[in-house]
Amino acid sequence: MNAIIFSVIGGVVMMFTGIITQQKKAIRNVAIIALIILLLANIFDTYGILSIHIGTHGMLNFQKFGLYFNTLAYAATLLFILISGADVTQIGEGKHAAEFFALIFFSLSGIAIITSYNSLLLLFLGIEIMSIPLYILTGGDKRNLKSNEASLKYFLMGSFSTGILLMGIALMYGAHGGFEISAMKPSAVSNEYGILDPLGLVLVFIAIAFKVSAAPFHFWTPDVYDGSPSVFTSFMATIIKAAGFIAFIRLFDNKYVELGLSWRIILPLVIIATLLVGNITAIFQQSVKRMMAYSSIAQAGFMLFAVFAENDMAKEGILIYTVAYSVATIGIFAVLEKMEDISLAGYNGLAKKHPLLAATNTIFLLSLTGIPLTAGFFAKYYMLLSVIKYGGSTVTWLVIVAVIFAAISAYYYFRVIQAMYFKTGNPEVRSYNKGFCFMLVILAAITILIGIFPTIILNWFYF
Repeated sequence: MNAIIFSVIGGVVMMFTGIITQQKKAIRNVAIIALIILLLANIFDTYGILSIHIGTHGMLNFQKFGLYFNTLAYAATLLFILISGADVTQIGEGKHAAEFFALIFFSLSGIAIITSYNSLLLLFLGIEIMSIPLYILTGGDKRNLKSNEASLKYFLMGSFSTGILLMGIALMYGAHGGFEISAMKPSAVSNEYGILDPLGLVLVFIAIAFKVSAAPFHFWTPDVYDGSPSVFTSFMATIIKAAGFIAFIRLFDNKYVELGLSWRIILPLVIIATLLVGNITAIFQQSVKRMMAYSSIAQAGFMLFAVFAENDMAKEGILIYTVAYSVATIGIFAVLEKMEDISLAGYNGLAKKHPLLAATNTIFLLSLTGIPLTAGFFAKYYMLLSVIKYGGSTVTWLVIVAVIFAAISAYYYFRVIQAMYFKTGNPEVRSYNKGFCFMLVILAAITILIGIFPTIILNWFYF
């Protein structure tokens, strides 16, 4: 409960901060302090220290897995603000910096609900609280027509998915006579309730799949990510996306074992489609930002393995993936935000003029590829291992397909590295300070450290 309360308080504090002062640095510092307090409050709640208890009549169920994810999400958001907070204050001529940070806090409160929901009503509420601020952030740069277009598309597609979610919840309520997922009977997947429950579950699945950009519900992602201000794309593509998979896990953790063979066929098909669309389409992109949008779709394919396996190793894997993917993507978008030209050609010769930017960007790209000695390698390793542990030799084919697509992803990630190191050019880079360089090094160090010692994270999580 600490996470929900303190994230809302943080959002309110940021709104009042915008009234009190217009100094960008002061606003950013208040956001950092509020986020540190939120992070500590959630850690205390995890271990039962200074926990705030409010009766929710069983609608929320605070478990360690969800609280651990909150900690990682808030830590990733803190890194995001530390490295890109100054860029946030520059959007829209810097007139709405406090409001932007407030919206981020409100979105984090939605994540806190998603990671702890036990009622389908709270799932709906959490997704909406998380998503509505994003519609505004996407259109944060009002002078940019692409930003306005992206915001409108995101809002319309988000509204459409919300309607699907509500229809699914209504059907599941009709089948069970209640909203609490922990009280749903195993017999609900039999013929006792006819088509109501399975159809409702399919609609809920589609709605959440939209949020995580799983194919074939990914069509909004490239335009929205490309049109949104890069700093907000970074936030949406990492913390927000990972929260959607926690929603999946909490839903299927209660029902998945009784769902039968049909879902064991549907999920692999969705995984393969997501990997196929994301990786193949990314190959043909000339814009690094748009390439990263399709890359995020491909990464969603790997994260879906946690939903498919639904075991303790899958839960560990999704947490490692959250850290690895968030740190690398935040770093890549931080560098991208400094580039005047975000096409592949704009990165030509970057290593010669700005070696630190090129070196750290290379580490982040290698991590997303899944190269050993990076956090991304162990993230993918745990995902694949969880599937093998679940299905053994019967799912070996799925693991092989995933490895093939991981190899394909190396092609478009290495295109950026090739441009930075092996092509000549005169890249135009916006000014950056030593603090920005320091944070890039910190993110790169985290990527390598987890790649060498993944137990740093795993030893902290107990299921």
